[in-house]
Amino acid sequence: MSYKTQYSHSKTNPMEYWQEKSKLIDWYQAPNNILSQDKDDFYHWYADGSLNTSYLALDLHVNEGRGDQIALIYDSPVTNTKEQYTYSELKILVAKFADVLASQGVTKGDRVLIYMPMIPQAAIAMLATARLGAIHSVVFGGFAPHELAVRIDDATPKVVVTASCGVEIEKVIPYKPMIDKAFEDANYKPDTCIVFQRDVLNADLIPQRDVDWQTAMATAEEHAPVPVLGTDPLYILYTSGTTGKPKGVVRENGGHAVAMKYSMDVIYGMKPGDVFWAASDVGWVVGHSYIVYGPLISGCTTILYEGKPIKTPDAGTFWRVCEEYKVNALFSAPTAFRAICKEDPNGAEISKYDLSALKRLYLAGERLDPATYHWLKDITHLPVIDHWWQTETGWAIAGIPVGIEMLEPKEGAAGVAIPGFQVEILDHDGNAVKQGESGYIAIKLPLPPGCLPTIWNNPERFKTGYLTSFPGYYVTGDGGFIDKDDYLFIMGRTDDVINVAGHRLSTGEMEEVISNHKDVAECAVIGIKCELKGQVPLALIVLKNGVDETSHIHNNLKELIREQIGAIASLKEVLTVDRLPKTRSGKILRKVMRQMVDGEEVQVPSTIDDMSILDELKVGFGSLIS
Repeated sequence: MSYKTQYSHSKTNPMEYWQEKSKLIDWYQAPNNILSQDKDDFYHWYADGSLNTSYLALDLHVNEGRGDQIALIYDSPVTNTKEQYTYSELKILVAKFADVLASQGVTKGDRVLIYMPMIPQAAIAMLATARLGAIHSVVFGGFAPHELAVRIDDATPKVVVTASCGVEIEKVIPYKPMIDKAFEDANYKPDTCIVFQRDVLNADLIPQRDVDWQTAMATAEEHAPVPVLGTDPLYILYTSGTTGKPKGVVRENGGHAVAMKYSMDVIYGMKPGDVFWAASDVGWVVGHSYIVYGPLISGCTTILYEGKPIKTPDAGTFWRVCEEYKVNALFSAPTAFRAICKEDPNGAEISKYDLSALKRLYLAGERLDPATYHWLKDITHLPVIDHWWQTETGWAIAGIPVGIEMLEPKEGAAGVAIPGFQVEILDHDGNAVKQGESGYIAIKLPLPPGCLPTIWNNPERFKTGYLTSFPGYYVTGDGGFIDKDDYLFIMGRTDDVINVAGHRLSTGEMEEVISNHKDVAECAVIGIKCELKGQVPLALIVLKNGVDETSHIHNNLKELIREQIGAIASLKEVLTVDRLPKTRSGKILRKVMRQMVDGEEVQVPSTIDDMSILDELKVGFGSLIS
């Protein structure tokens, strides 16, 4: 069946389409109530189905005779550690840690907050929580105590699970002091903190509250999976909100399991036994969906990597992992590959490795600029597939559905809408625009299985944040257009459109032009205040290694913008910087830079990767600051 046929079916009869796809997973009790609405008119999938996500990810494969297959590979260049776990071994560890959690009073519906580095125990804790029918909330390891306390107060977890430390390239980050301060600051007090002691640092435990992971596991028994309903929550994942208070995105068990199995096949083309590597972190949605749940539910081998794309030890580390474990598909953010390109622009490192098992590269998390797209294609000779999704959706809204039909990736496009997502481009009044015209990207309700049904403890925020701007639609917050071939182009967040003398211009388009320059490794364009024109664009560029002269490059870039976009888009200034401020997941903090230049109060998000870069930028901005 072709892509267009499947997409049309999902659009005209979503209930029938997703009833058929529900058969992809092994339910304890198959659902009859496929799509329902609650008192707030929010949609839910598979309300009367019964299942357990941990069972689907582990026990099912063991029962089907594939217990000896490698389920999880742990590769940590920062600690020089490598471990592999078969499905049978991982199932035993998960079942035993579920027993540890149960011994601390965790039952179905309770919350467990997980604050862990990229180690196998993070995935074990997630799967063990799911095994009990409890709800996990993973917080990115390294978040400050205040951010932890905010999430503790919102999720009210019975237990917090952590490790003694995180390890980065040149430093060890003690976690326990941050946990202790968060416990102190939070209004809600969890009962227990379970601590996994890493070899590099031993944490001090507080008597009567803290539990040693290794000691508890020594006497634990295997706990059986607890059946839950399709609409029972699997996890809460906090994403930063515009109000400063994090939003707890809820993921329900039934729709999530179906979406994971479906997407691993349709979007990534993965089959049982294939090796899939999402080079992300379990603290982000990519880590939830495609380090832990998606690959394991699909019977694949997944890789949990504790390191960076460069300096662990060099720009060839990604390719080393791909060769060593015969990776079939690699998924990471464009920022990771731009870092590799900056260190190794000619791709010398890749020639050292055998990548014959690698079929495709996937990128998401931010716009895939043409320069990175072409660089990757040229050095790997592989399909480079951009795809677009959000923490809220949990899986890709648009991409190349290789499991249905291998459509040709198109430069600059995020692919086509994946069946289940009725993507439309709307104008200010909520009317559909003509093909090729830009507007607000919205998804007609109902969203497919696996997407958020609400915000934890805040249904009103779900309504006002996503559903009220255009009734009957979920508003993504991104702008873009759909071309004549039905490919979706994402031009950035709707607040990244600047108004220059009454002309609305996309900073994403300007970044596309600048990133194509042969000497530019990375760039960001922001709109800054101008008394005459309202706003004017400012470009910040990071040059590739070995490129020094800048004034000539700056002039070239200004000419390119004028030629390719128009005189109205003339750059006020181009600044060369050593690095751009980013979140830990790699997103460039354009809003922070705009606030700095415009002399506004700077709202620094808790997810910033390195605070010191802001001081560097203040010096660089100099007289530009209002």
